[in-house]
Amino acid sequence: MTTTEARAALTSGRPEQVPVRVLDAARCHLGEGPAYDAASDTAWWFDILGRHLHEAKLDSGAVTVHALPVMASALAVVDDARHVLVAENGLHLRDSRSGAMTHLAPIEDEDARTRSNDARVHPSGTLWSSTMGRRAERGLGSIYAFRGGEARLLFTGLTIPNAICFSPDGSVGYFADTSEGRLYRVGLDPETALPLEEPRLLLRHEGPGGLDGAVTDAEGLIWCAIWGGGCVHAYSPAGRRVRRVAVPARQPSCPVFVGPRFDRLLVTSAWQDMGEAARAADPGHGQTFLLDVGTQGRAEPRMASGDLS
Repeated sequence: MTTTEARAALTSGRPEQVPVRVLDAARCHLGEGPAYDAASDTAWWFDILGRHLHEAKLDSGAVTVHALPVMASALAVVDDARHVLVAENGLHLRDSRSGAMTHLAPIEDEDARTRSNDARVHPSGTLWSSTMGRRAERGLGSIYAFRGGEARLLFTGLTIPNAICFSPDGSVGYFADTSEGRLYRVGLDPETALPLEEPRLLLRHEGPGGLDGAVTDAEGLIWCAIWGGGCVHAYSPAGRRVRRVAVPARQPSCPVFVGPRFDRLLVTSAWQDMGEAARAADPGHGQTFLLDVGTQGRAEPRMASGDLS
């Protein structure tokens, strides 16, 4: 879609309709945390509540589902043989071939009220991850940075921390509190991903749904899934909404750019808290999609391997 067409769609109040296909028709109870590695053309995502890790070879479309011993929500690629899972009791190093897991670092493992939620790797290789109450209890959410072999608390007192992502040069971090409808920006040290200032409000979400997972493209636009809104929004670094793209599921949860040219958007979804009638009215509920959004994404950074020693 051209810039003119995107602006016309925004003005009309209707979301853009872009080419879309179902990558995986399996219905995730709480699909979340998509990641992509261009070297192997492999995408991963989670059914958090189902304790499953989905692995898709994009060239063939083959999907493998791995059962997990813990509730996990996000993945960071380390190298061709290893990745880190963000889970309810902290970080786990997982062998991508055998599935063997080693507990790497505890994060709130002593607090049975919380679980992991969102995560994203900063260009420096530092991993940011969030926690939240298992019943979305107010104020139980926090965001941590894993660097130098330990998790450091960055922000706390949140309820549903989401939309963790970074500017391409690593100088700005973004995160949202879904329950408050607020997206924040914070200046960062590009070499460490640690904050240089207090977070500042970038925008307040208006309209149906809430701010969920997010990723930035090559130009620094913030692509954010709108849970309950059936779409993905693209925001400028100044907080202006520049695109609104339809997703064929009412509860899209998180996007990531995929493909050799990073020109498609993989979007997960969920049927959590949807009754039988709501699911019947939402044929795409819980499925995973590929959207041709007509923009240039970028590779997600790999996690710094030095932090795993």
